[in-house]
Amino acid sequence: MNYESDVREPLILGNKTWHDVSVDISKPIEGKANKYWYVAFAISFLTASWGVGCICYTIGTGIGTWGLNKTVGWAWDITNFVWWIGIGHAGTLISAILLLFRQKWRMSINRSAEAMTIFAVICAALFPAIHMGRIWLAYFVFPLPNQFGSLWVNFNSPLLWDVFAISTYFTVSLVFWYMGLLPDFATVRDRAAVSMKPFRRKIYTILSFGWSGNARTWTRFEEMCLVLAGVSTPLVLSVHTIVSMDFATSVMPGWHTTIFPPYFVAGAIFSGFAMVLTLMLIARKTLNLEQYITVNHVESMNKIIILTGSIVGVAYLTELFMSWYSGVEYEQYAFINRATGPYWWAYFSMMTCNVVTPQLFWIKKLRRSFVATFIISIFVNIGMWFERFVIIVTSLHRDYLPSSWTMFHPTFVDMGIFIGTIGIFFTCFLVFCRIFPVIAMAELKAILKTSGSQYKKN
Repeated sequence: MNYESDVREPLILGNKTWHDVSVDISKPIEGKANKYWYVAFAISFLTASWGVGCICYTIGTGIGTWGLNKTVGWAWDITNFVWWIGIGHAGTLISAILLLFRQKWRMSINRSAEAMTIFAVICAALFPAIHMGRIWLAYFVFPLPNQFGSLWVNFNSPLLWDVFAISTYFTVSLVFWYMGLLPDFATVRDRAAVSMKPFRRKIYTILSFGWSGNARTWTRFEEMCLVLAGVSTPLVLSVHTIVSMDFATSVMPGWHTTIFPPYFVAGAIFSGFAMVLTLMLIARKTLNLEQYITVNHVESMNKIIILTGSIVGVAYLTELFMSWYSGVEYEQYAFINRATGPYWWAYFSMMTCNVVTPQLFWIKKLRRSFVATFIISIFVNIGMWFERFVIIVTSLHRDYLPSSWTMFHPTFVDMGIFIGTIGIFFTCFLVFCRIFPVIAMAELKAILKTSGSQYKKN
């Protein structure tokens, strides 16, 4: 029986059957990749290789290869770290929170968003590790016995909180992602058995963990997904809150503010949804998924971008107001310097991309346009990177002591590592598209009778 209002637009177009869903989503795995995939993979792999080379050069030579100096000890690397962590938030939000709210439109995009979370957190974790300088001593951040005696880390430091928060977030997200893949692995396994491909069948038999599809299996699967969604939901709020504490617990003008935790969380969701849109619009075209990722999905995500973008804009204005209202001349100067100092171009890029550009989505025609959505999503990602750059560098390069004021200029190694992580991210995502089902087949089949175009009344 159809319990969904006929006013709602269908989420699955093309009068699909359950078999059609399996065929269409399994096609990128079972068939050969098209030329666009190979071109994209070649570019991503070469970019990733350049980044790995720069990382190896940094580890072998030292972080003196970066543009850091005595005044600006955090710059490009920590900017990239916070940016990647923010991008990783959308996957858990789409999967966990929207699952708890029973939002059906999440089912075509949650799988790719979850994968994006895993890859983004991996890219983010590279930067604090490299920034240690001696990465082979990274175990110093854990209270483990070693050849020097017991190491007792400072549990009061938010930098240590990052270690626990991000590792917990990564672990739960990885388990949640893999759990959702089990029914689809079993579908690919069974299709490989029919098409007489024993090697593929053996691989996906191992990956599916003996999934049988009986009633008991489905009951346990759904219960476990709800439990993991309940665990993941507070992690969305806690992880970027703890990252923001790296700044908020300091006494640096421009950092020492209580608005950072909610402001960082909203910004993370904002940038994460923009990256999901960027990836899904590319996957929609190159993998022929136009009938599963519809304009309705894009519009729903754009509405969230309007909301989170507006929250970020209010946070910017609140920061400006509080710097004036505080009466602290150092805070006032920090914000005046952001807008009128030598890094003014970064500040206005941030305001334009993050505050002005998303408001274009109030226009319904743009909100439902794939081209406009893709362009604006790119602008949002650029703007959120500039936001992190503005917060970190402009607060550090001019602090309390004018004699130590200086400028930060990134080197080719700084830029190479950042561009390389983008290459690593897209390489992982392209490999994911060739090995794993990009869309959750089992979940789509569950809503086919209520959200399929052939079951909607004209």
